[in-house]
Amino acid sequence: MNDIKYNPEFNPSGVGQSNGNFIGLPFNEGTANIILLPVPWDVTVSYGEGTALAPESVLNASVQLDLEDFDIAEAWKAGIFMKEIDKNILDKRDVLRPKARTLIKFLERGGDIDKDLSVKAIRDEINIECDRINTWVYNETRKFLDEGKIVGIVGGDHSVPLGCIKALYNKFESFGILQIDAHMDMRVSYEGFQFSHASIFHNVLKECPGTKLVQVGVRDYCKEELKRFQAEGDRISVFFDQELKEKKFEGCAWSELCSEIVDRLPQKVYVSLDADGLDPGLCPNTGTPVPGGLEFYEVVYLIKRVVESGREIIGFDVCETGKEEWDSNVGARLIYKLCNLTGRSQRLI
Repeated sequence: MNDIKYNPEFNPSGVGQSNGNFIGLPFNEGTANIILLPVPWDVTVSYGEGTALAPESVLNASVQLDLEDFDIAEAWKAGIFMKEIDKNILDKRDVLRPKARTLIKFLERGGDIDKDLSVKAIRDEINIECDRINTWVYNETRKFLDEGKIVGIVGGDHSVPLGCIKALYNKFESFGILQIDAHMDMRVSYEGFQFSHASIFHNVLKECPGTKLVQVGVRDYCKEELKRFQAEGDRISVFFDQELKEKKFEGCAWSELCSEIVDRLPQKVYVSLDADGLDPGLCPNTGTPVPGGLEFYEVVYLIKRVVESGREIIGFDVCETGKEEWDSNVGARLIYKLCNLTGRSQRLI
């Protein structure tokens, strides 16, 4: 990790600076230890769209955050920098998203992609471009990992962390993924899209065989995904939201449930946080909201327990927060907390 260098005149109690960096922090790509990589992409979303605009909205909302962390004194000194949003990705998204809408409506009317050449061409084009996004994320992540930095992905829909997870797999070969999500995301090429937001963990399990998946908050899934979970044995642990809620109703403390969750994780952990895993009141404009979910400080406490157990967080993503101000406010705070706890787990602070 880099020795932290920043402007000594920076006032952590001062007015948030609109300097283009996350929370207006005084770091750049060279001096930061934690790099936030924005990926403005939501081409394959199956319901609400607009999460491609979340990275910019999160960045804008972050300026009004205060820097003190209840758990970690001067946590900001870990050094956080958010890369500039790649407008080329957003422009490509703007071209492809209307085409994806056409394909999805075609399927909802009972159409068969393989029997319509024009729709098949749309599917193939989107699959190619999504693969290019995965490669870009992989290459960016690999570059920063080679520099000894930590990478956090800011989505975008939940398809975008695949390249980051693959880069981490190539470095570590074996680690656990703590997935906070309303969905299992294990469908195979959902709606014809090989790299659908609903297929992210099908792709991870296939391409990164040394990973273990622990899902928390799941409450919307199909029979295909349930069979996959049951067939994988100990490789996948699912803590269904209804099950967690019923245990709490019967007197079980959240601390006990978190202990059970953390016990399923290996030493190295990647955190994947889909905003629809939260109570929808926190991010109402997420792409696929579902009643139920975790409260803000339930998520924070769970991740704290991961760190307090001595496990190391090696990377993370926060996806599908929505583009509206309230969603972005919540998203920025979750990202900051994840940065701080990741930094603590790697003894940066």
